[in-house]
Amino acid sequence: MKTVIVAEGLGKRYRRGALGQRGMLRDTLMQAMRSPQTLLRRSPQEAFWALKDVSVEVGEGEVLGLIGRNGAGKTTLLKILSRITRPTEGWAEIRGRVRGLLEVGTGFHPELTGRENTYLSGSILGMSKQEIDRKFDEIVAFAEIEKFIETPVKHYSSGMYVRLAFAVAAHLEPEILLVDEVLAVGDINFQKKCLGKMGEVAKGGRTVVLVSHQLNQIRRLCHRVAWVDDGSIRQSGSAHEVVSAYESAMSRGESNDDRVVRGSIAKARFVRWGIEGSLADKPHILSTLGPVRLEFILQVNEPLRRVHHGIALYNRDRQLIWGMATDDLVLEPGRNCFTYEFALLPLRPGPYSWLVSLFDESGEIEMWDAVPEMVVATECTQHPDDEWSGLLNLPARFAAEPIPAGGRRG
Repeated sequence: MKTVIVAEGLGKRYRRGALGQRGMLRDTLMQAMRSPQTLLRRSPQEAFWALKDVSVEVGEGEVLGLIGRNGAGKTTLLKILSRITRPTEGWAEIRGRVRGLLEVGTGFHPELTGRENTYLSGSILGMSKQEIDRKFDEIVAFAEIEKFIETPVKHYSSGMYVRLAFAVAAHLEPEILLVDEVLAVGDINFQKKCLGKMGEVAKGGRTVVLVSHQLNQIRRLCHRVAWVDDGSIRQSGSAHEVVSAYESAMSRGESNDDRVVRGSIAKARFVRWGIEGSLADKPHILSTLGPVRLEFILQVNEPLRRVHHGIALYNRDRQLIWGMATDDLVLEPGRNCFTYEFALLPLRPGPYSWLVSLFDESGEIEMWDAVPEMVVATECTQHPDDEWSGLLNLPARFAAEPIPAGGRRG
């Protein structure tokens, strides 16, 4: 695969503090008249790194998703790639015509009409007037601004502006498309239309870098995902795996991991769990829709008789997905392995938690929310619209065939 975006060691440093000191010129002059020495003081400024040592590569025709909290550095990275912002450190090389949809107001001249801005954008992308002519009616119809196409865009609402900007970017076929969260502007129907068009762009072989907080959109559209956290790439890999890991971290508030300290062991205590056959460094990630074998390791400190054992599976909303119980277990001191085998676990991608418990005649022995959480990172086989995607990720075969005359069906 040909590489079209390369970035090495990108860093971007800003200074904060000065902006808070600014005001209207009148206010500044009045303050200076009252206290002339204030003009000689320098506003306190603190340097901070919005990005630090970020390296990425994107192949031709690949769709890369960027996820992370607000302020993590995603938009700063896109601005550097689109040449709006210069990096403080490192370098980036873009091989191809780039169109960026980064924020309302980027890329259009406010005094020009919608028509004029469409032709200007196409010219910047290297397209001829004849090429733009062929696409123009389609752009206007998609943006739903036929009545305002001759109006200067400075009079557009933010929704109209974004509709036209997206329509131009998607239809004038840049080789590389950089898209930030601007698609959140506008009504839900237009957002759905944009997602459909993004899917067409991705399938058409163009390179896309997409920032979105809509994680199911990222799962559906992206080949790879980079999780940006505090100005650095925290994790990069397949879309389902990285998005599910991010969801898991957000749902547990970054504290529910295998470093959680538990109290002293009494009669028995679960000490770890894992998915047999997973990668050694990823024993809690489910990446297959095939057979699954789970192992829960229990440290038993004294003989136990007539033990009741329960297990439950919950999703991120603490909705019970599955449960099972076993009675009259006999457990000897030492390490014991509780094993569960499933023909498949067809769960919607995302984070899940196992609750395992032990009781005897005296009451509760152990109740453990198994950590780390289980992250389901399988390929999604459901409907592309979230509203029609349920809890189960069941693979299915579909066929449509004519019924022969005189056949028994129907």
